[in-house]
Amino acid sequence: MNVTITPGLLEGTVTPPPSKSMAHRLLLCAALAPGESTLSHIAFSEDIKATLRCVEALGASWEQKEPETIRLRGAVGGHTAPDGALPHFDCGESGSTLRFLIPIALALRGGGVFTGRGRLMERPLGPYFDLFREKNIFYEQKDGVLTVRGALRPGKYALPGNVSSQFFTGLLYALPLLGGDSELLSTTPIESAGYLHMTRQAMGRFGVDTGWSRQTFRIPGNQTYRPADCAVEADWSQAAFWYAAQGIGNQVEVVGMDENSLQGDKVILDWGGMLRNEPLSGGVSVPVLGQDRADGKKLSVPGRSGRYAVGIDVSHSPDLVPPAAVWGALTPGCDLYLKNAGRLRIKESDRLDSVTKVLNAMGAEVREEADSLFIRGRAALRGGVTVDSCNDHRIAMMAAVAATKCERPVTVAAAECVAKSYPNFWEEFQRLGGKLT
Repeated sequence: MNVTITPGLLEGTVTPPPSKSMAHRLLLCAALAPGESTLSHIAFSEDIKATLRCVEALGASWEQKEPETIRLRGAVGGHTAPDGALPHFDCGESGSTLRFLIPIALALRGGGVFTGRGRLMERPLGPYFDLFREKNIFYEQKDGVLTVRGALRPGKYALPGNVSSQFFTGLLYALPLLGGDSELLSTTPIESAGYLHMTRQAMGRFGVDTGWSRQTFRIPGNQTYRPADCAVEADWSQAAFWYAAQGIGNQVEVVGMDENSLQGDKVILDWGGMLRNEPLSGGVSVPVLGQDRADGKKLSVPGRSGRYAVGIDVSHSPDLVPPAAVWGALTPGCDLYLKNAGRLRIKESDRLDSVTKVLNAMGAEVREEADSLFIRGRAALRGGVTVDSCNDHRIAMMAAVAATKCERPVTVAAAECVAKSYPNFWEEFQRLGGKLT
């Protein structure tokens, strides 16, 4: 589906959808809890549908009670079927579903067969494979199919913290089910630590305890998940696109957000202050990190009147790069440097490449570097082009926000990809006055 957007500012109040990240976590906790749990404020995005398929393969069952409420009965523990067949997990395009389920399947079913679509099965799984070789767990990845067979045993597990927090979350779910205590160590500083706070919060709601100190999780064994009734909070990752729209001049008010949330992407509020050139806590003003480029060059051209530099380390919130990039591209006088973003090359698209190509095609000035983006802000973009979303939901939403400040219409190709995380995004865009066909 192609969507053509006629430029014009949005206006109105918007409540972002439920948090996809928290919904994944609560669904899996409920699936591991013998008995019945009720989860409300669920948005049935494609990624959440993938997790629901996979908890059914695990042995759980669910039914929809209201438009955004499900009742889920947890899986019964055990191992493989008598004939040795392993369950099949269709993870769609959801990296969270795949990485969370692998250790859970080993703990509960002795393994599984995992498949996916798009770029999913190309995304890194090396940290698990290294552990499997160490723990004598069989794995084989061939023709887009991953087979894992074996048993997790209590003990010490070590993972790099700079690849993805999703590997830690998968083991955090599984290790409490084992017959003894375990330790999970990060061998490097943990990136996206906010997601691990969310994981531990979700597990705590279902009665499972973990400890964390100095890069090490201490996980008591012989624990049992207990059924619980929970509501999913609104999603800061999706809210970031509306905050970006607001930041570039759209009259959009974002409501329904929990400012005490543990979601790491809540940091978009702080990034917004930096982009507005506001003083930071402690009285420090931008430029921030203006001269810490790896090549030693300054971000802003010396002597250029009225420009200021903003440097942001995005390693803990990489999903915010598309909304931050469009915000920076349409902030006159701002030179924005988004650094430590290398993990974005292994998302639904190579997001450093796709952000650059899409915004530049619309008339922005974005330069792509090995693990970073350099963006020179301006007042408006020329538009008048068709841009490829690269089947990446966050790229499509970024393009939509940018189109509101273009001089000519913009067509977004493969616009249906927003269903991966925000199924009614285009309806909300139109409700706010967006002109699209």
